[in-house]
Amino acid sequence: MYSPPDESSSNMIGLEDIKKNLFKTAMRGDWTQVINIYKQHPEIHSAKITKTGDTALHIAAMDGQAGVVQELVKVIGNEGISGGHALEALATENERGNTPLHLAAALGSVPMCQCIANVDLKLIGCRNHDSETPFFLAVLHGRKDAFLCLHSICGSKQGYSFCRRNDGETILHCAIAGEYFDLAYQIIHLYEKLVNYVNEQGFSPLHILASKPSAFRSGSHSRRFNKIIYLCIFVDELVPHRFSDEHPLYQELEYLESAKYPENYQACVNFAWLVNKIFCLLALGAGKKDTGQQSDMEDPNRKKLHLFPANYNTFFEAVKFMSKAMLIVLGLGSREIVKIEERKKKHVWSNQVLDELLQRTSTYEYDDNGSHPQHLLSIKDDGSTRPYSFADGGDVFFSNYGILSPPEVDSSDDQANPDQDHKGNNAANGENTSSRGMGKKETPILIAAKNGVAEMVEKILQLFPVAIHDLNSDKKNIVLLAVENRQPHVYKLLLNMKIMKDSIFRKIDKDGNSALHLAAKLGEHRPWLIPGAALQMQWEIKWYEYVKKSMPLHFFVRYNKEGKTPREIFTETHKDLVKSGGDWLTNTSESCSVVAALIATVAFATATTVPGGVKQDIGTPTLENEPAFDVFAISSLIALCFSVTSVVMFLAILTSRYQERDFGKNLPKKLLLGLTSLFIAITSMLISFCSGHFFVLKDKLKYAAFPVYAITCLPVTIFAVAQFPLYFDLIWATFRNIPQRSYKVIPP
Repeated sequence: MYSPPDESSSNMIGLEDIKKNLFKTAMRGDWTQVINIYKQHPEIHSAKITKTGDTALHIAAMDGQAGVVQELVKVIGNEGISGGHALEALATENERGNTPLHLAAALGSVPMCQCIANVDLKLIGCRNHDSETPFFLAVLHGRKDAFLCLHSICGSKQGYSFCRRNDGETILHCAIAGEYFDLAYQIIHLYEKLVNYVNEQGFSPLHILASKPSAFRSGSHSRRFNKIIYLCIFVDELVPHRFSDEHPLYQELEYLESAKYPENYQACVNFAWLVNKIFCLLALGAGKKDTGQQSDMEDPNRKKLHLFPANYNTFFEAVKFMSKAMLIVLGLGSREIVKIEERKKKHVWSNQVLDELLQRTSTYEYDDNGSHPQHLLSIKDDGSTRPYSFADGGDVFFSNYGILSPPEVDSSDDQANPDQDHKGNNAANGENTSSRGMGKKETPILIAAKNGVAEMVEKILQLFPVAIHDLNSDKKNIVLLAVENRQPHVYKLLLNMKIMKDSIFRKIDKDGNSALHLAAKLGEHRPWLIPGAALQMQWEIKWYEYVKKSMPLHFFVRYNKEGKTPREIFTETHKDLVKSGGDWLTNTSESCSVVAALIATVAFATATTVPGGVKQDIGTPTLENEPAFDVFAISSLIALCFSVTSVVMFLAILTSRYQERDFGKNLPKKLLLGLTSLFIAITSMLISFCSGHFFVLKDKLKYAAFPVYAITCLPVTIFAVAQFPLYFDLIWATFRNIPQRSYKVIPP
């Protein structure tokens, strides 16, 4: 018997058809039709139309359709069938737990973030499956404008409950880890307490910054031409932003987002911006004074130094204008100049972030009033400094007490963020595990010394001289870590500073190794910025000798706990490097000696042959009065002498014993002399050939013969040019007193 379908089944079939139609419409990009469907069917607002659980609002947000998102949110708010309908639709999660606001924040769209977050503050506190709020995601992806927008809506008091993940990572950790230093600077001024927060591994934001050597100028290297461009680029320092709801930020951002021009036009846009700025400064000379006063009001404790009167700002802006114009003329907005500018911004802004972190850190504050026996807790049984975390107000908690959870917020914050209690419990439950992991952690200055961040080491010691006594679990201080990890900048900085060298440089680790023992020990990685095993060995010897001569010999103990001297450790740990360096020198010398022998053979035959013959009666050359003949005779002799010298030098290398001390000066100088002689011999041979052949073509081609000779010599010249990098590296390594290392992150 036939039974008609009930009304609920019909509604389900109709809803599925609407969802399919909505999916196809969204995939076509027909957003006008999508808005119409939302208006006609309020029940579809929370419908998931993709396999990943996305709604049409999710798709519009991912596609960056800010105007469409605003219209859809407006429809959801106006057409809601109940009071909680809008919140339910906007809080719908996909399979990763992301709401539309998560996607808008990750994309960095201020208009989308503003229109969604203004519906309900609870949307800012929604967490995805990784326990990340939209507030957190904006920072994680470096979206400063979206972060400031969300902050202006929720404020700092409620923002603290949105800025931390279950693993203890805060928005400040993420901003520094992602090298978004302009964003980190704003976070520090808006959420100062985050400076002393630590994650599950016990790392504070200062620890994270210490592990970023490339963020500082001491940890990056450039070619000479790039250094000139680097010095010509001016970067404005960061200033705190204070945005209100009436601030024209959003209108400016909408204009910038709608600006459409090719990427390589950015230099011209910046140039036009500088022209406008110069004009404004000339018209309104007092503009900079007001900015400075406002900055002082925002940070009254900050001491500002003025080397020049304030009215000189116009001159400096003009200099910046001219330098930018010169770079545009030379580089035409090339990518290389953009990269150099970004690098300098990173260097300048990272130093600003470092200054702000050090001003607010409570690492070395005295807090021994009797209620917390800090002195006894701060020192472990093995003498190393115990890792610590911080509470609000500056209370220090050492690793025996685990990691401190973030401060509790009021009940309104808990209601806006129901996952916060669960997050706090997780941090508390993981106390024992985290404390075990913290036992091996180091203070920021020790991490900075390992990674060669000389700027951080210097500033920490200026503000907190007591930090010079910090030790890690191996009882290594800053000097031992700098020597062990081959950090010349840090070690030289410590030598020049007025510190207690007697106690600091005489320090030994738990194995009895002095700084000289650690300088003699070869690590697993090759830190020196030089190619070739032989040159690596040369710089290892130079580093050992530099540390040895930097202090009197009585500063370093002779034997460690294993009864080994530094020289014995050097010999033992460098065996493989000596062998590979010897093989490299042998192969290089064999190849070059073959070329040098061929040139010597040709040069000898050329030197004994006289172009044009000789006069039979007196035996003098028939072309002796020609300038080309004089060039031929001199160049042939030079080619013969230097080619023989090159052969002798390479043979001396091949017959060497390859002892350790030979790699210091003997072998590199022989290789340098051999290559120099080889290049001179090649050049002289080519000049000899061209000058001798010139007599054949001078009557026919005359001066047109010179381009012909240049093209003929090109293949041989390519060989010589190919050897130039090795040659220049050899010169640099031989005559440089202090080795130059390459900078890679050394994990704590």
